[in-house]
Amino acid sequence: MRLELGKIIINDVQFSTATKVEKGVLYINKNEMIQALSGDEHIKSIEIQLAHPGEEIRITPVKDVIEPRVKVEGPGGIFPGILSKVDTVGSGRTHALKNVAVVTAGKIVGFQEGIIDMTGPGAEFTPFSKTHNVVIVAEPIEGLKQYDHEAAVRRLGLKAAQYLGSFAKDVTPDEVKVYETEALFDSVKKYPSLPKVGYVYMLQTQGLLHDTYVYGVDAKKIVPTFMYPTEIMDGAIISGNCVSACDKNPTYVHLNNSIIEDLYEKHGKEINFVGVIITNENVYLADKERSSNWTAKLCRYLGLDGVIISQEGFGNPDTDLIMNCKKIEMEGIPTVIVTDEYAGRDGASQSLADADVRANAVVTNGNANETIVLPPMKKVIGSTQYVDVIAGGFDGSLRPDGSIEVEIQAITGATNEIGFVKLSSRGY
Repeated sequence: MRLELGKIIINDVQFSTATKVEKGVLYINKNEMIQALSGDEHIKSIEIQLAHPGEEIRITPVKDVIEPRVKVEGPGGIFPGILSKVDTVGSGRTHALKNVAVVTAGKIVGFQEGIIDMTGPGAEFTPFSKTHNVVIVAEPIEGLKQYDHEAAVRRLGLKAAQYLGSFAKDVTPDEVKVYETEALFDSVKKYPSLPKVGYVYMLQTQGLLHDTYVYGVDAKKIVPTFMYPTEIMDGAIISGNCVSACDKNPTYVHLNNSIIEDLYEKHGKEINFVGVIITNENVYLADKERSSNWTAKLCRYLGLDGVIISQEGFGNPDTDLIMNCKKIEMEGIPTVIVTDEYAGRDGASQSLADADVRANAVVTNGNANETIVLPPMKKVIGSTQYVDVIAGGFDGSLRPDGSIEVEIQAITGATNEIGFVKLSSRGY
């Protein structure tokens, strides 16, 4: 499967009388965009604001972050199964507006929502302080249940990204990058001397607002399966969860999965990147056993020589992570896990809730319990009234002067477990 990704570099976003992309600037007619997004009976009002890198702006509580994209050639459309028909994506040509993000905010849905600071110390922990953010603040109708609230705002964010992305369809990209994964037997013939490497992509699916969708299907309903990496890059997986802000995978991160991109960089040179096995994170032990058994079976069936596993979330999913690692290693396949840590504010506690001697190759993306003081900002998009109750906050987190003391788990993307972060680790 071959995907051409046309990257259109955006250097600024401005409100204007017409929505268009011109000379590196995204112009938005605010009223027309609001009209295009309106119509959901669950949403009482929609407001659109802009937040640029370096501005003294705080966005909270953040729900999802999405990159505007449009399908230019090939089967399917953006976000299949949600906004487009259920066609298999991942081939043809797609255009993306780079350096731009749609951010959904507004009244809190679940307590695990985040903060994006566009400047200051908090900005150093989130990749979305460097994007030009089109913030959709959605006010739900009174009495709306959490699940309907989450679904309405999720769809609103995707529609906003689709709307903006559509104006990139006829724009000449600044760069076109080609990603290609051959059929399994073809790739083995093409790269006979290269080790076959696969990526096990764990998706948050514990329910209770901890959900991820694959072609529109709640991934808790699936058994582990194989996907072309380009399907994921083309919008087949979207976020629908309120897991802790620091290590959730917003839809933007699914579209720009850094492990997939890094593996593609080495494909055909150092490794044969065979593809992606997606698997879910379950609540009950029997479900964890089933999914980890299937995952290990698929790795063996594909004849992999090495595996990278990433997880989403912490605590209960640590068991899924370790089960996957242990069983794949027992198949004789060397495995590396990518995670983050909840090691206490002093860093002295056990980092993961589960462990195994076979999990001996680990990449960590930071300790989510590390604390930080975020200074007051001149402007808040959304509301800070929920800061004391979001994950990473505590009674008294919001100070009278507008500054906030929180654990970095409250910052969107601070310790993202696929490495889409500004933190790093170093071996000694």
